[in-house]
This record gives sequence, structure tokens and C-alpha cells, in this order.
Amino acid sequence: MCVVDGRPGLRERKKRRTHAAISDAAIALFLEHGFNQVSVAQVAEAAEVSKRTLFAYFPTKEDLVVHRLADHETETARVVRDRLPRTAPLTAVRQHFLKGLDDRDPITGLNDHPQVLRLTRMILDTPSLVARMEGFKAGAERALADALQETAATPELTARLAAVQIVAVQWALAQDNAARLAYGEPADARHPGAVADADHAFTLLENGLGDLSRSRDTSAR
Repeated sequence: MCVVDGRPGLRERKKRRTHAAISDAAIALFLEHGFNQVSVAQVAEAAEVSKRTLFAYFPTKEDLVVHRLADHETETARVVRDRLPRTAPLTAVRQHFLKGLDDRDPITGLNDHPQVLRLTRMILDTPSLVARMEGFKAGAERALADALQETAATPELTARLAAVQIVAVQWALAQDNAARLAYGEPADARHPGAVADADHAFTLLENGLGDLSRSRDTSAR
């Protein structure tokens, strides 16, 4: 990447604009006509690029959609790594998720902007996109397990088991919220219930995962 005075160079800025143009064109077409009804060639034409250029930025058709969620794959791991001193990993994750609910972060499922709702429905109704999301979930588990081992001295097996449970809880909460909003419940009306559910879920986790640094790893026995 070419950076001048802390800013991306001309070539990098052009690449970012092309990336954004392809993504915007794809999402607009998919939401209007359906993911399976739109071809890659149609996306390339709408974005005014060649198919070869499109695939250079997005290797698969599914990438045109899920790339917008890619940063969230390692978000929980980043929260654990960036937590304040003497803050337990699970406490940091809990606080971050609750803040996401307050901020109506789409990753929590608590965002009722029409385009967000349509995008969520499209993903859930498309098996290939659901499969890619499951891949993100597995990646989130691996990243979180690594963060727990590196920052909390958590034994390897304990870290993997904890990561699976923590990520699963976040996804379950987000899916519950998204389902309620998909059926017409406003985000503001859902918010108190979403907070209560999150508090309940993380309390359940804390009962078994409260002290990850001292959990004993019995995998070698």
C-alpha cells in the first residue's frame, strides 16, 4: 500500500473506490432482484468494470455480500486483546455486546434500518451465504481462542471450548434479535428485551467461565 503523509496514495484510493463501486452495485442489484437471480456479469456491467476486475476484488459471488461483515470475524478477539488491565475477557466481551445493542450495531441483530433488514433476510434465505456466515463463525472462534491464550494465559483446550461458547451465545442473541425485527418489532421496542437476554446469557457463561486463566486443561490426561 502506498501511503503519503499518513494518507493512501492515488493508486490505493482508486482501488478503494473501485472496490466500493463494485460492492454498492452488487448489493443494490441483489436487494432488488435477489441474490440467485443476479449474475456476476450483471454486477460487473452495473459497476462498469470487467468480470476479471470484479474477481480480482471479490473472488466469489458470495464475497460481494459477506465482505461487509468480514471485520466482525475477529472483532471479539480484538475486544479481548484491547480490554483494560484487570478486566476479565468475558466481562470485556459482555460490555462490548451491550454497547453494540445501545448503538444499534447490525452485528447484534438490533438494527431496523430497511436496507439492513433486507440484507439480513437475503443472507438468511440464501444457503450459500448462510454457509459463508458459518465460516465466519468458525473463524471467530479460532481468533478468540488465540486471543484468550495470548492475553489470559488460558490453556489451549479451555480457550477453544470457551471461544465456541462465547461466539455461539453472541450469534444466538443476534439471530433472536434479527428474527424479531424481521417480523416487524421496532429496534427501540426490542432493546430492553435484548439487553435482558444478553445479561442472562452472559451470566450463564460467567457461572462456568468466570475465571478462564485458572481453568485446568485436562486434554493431556
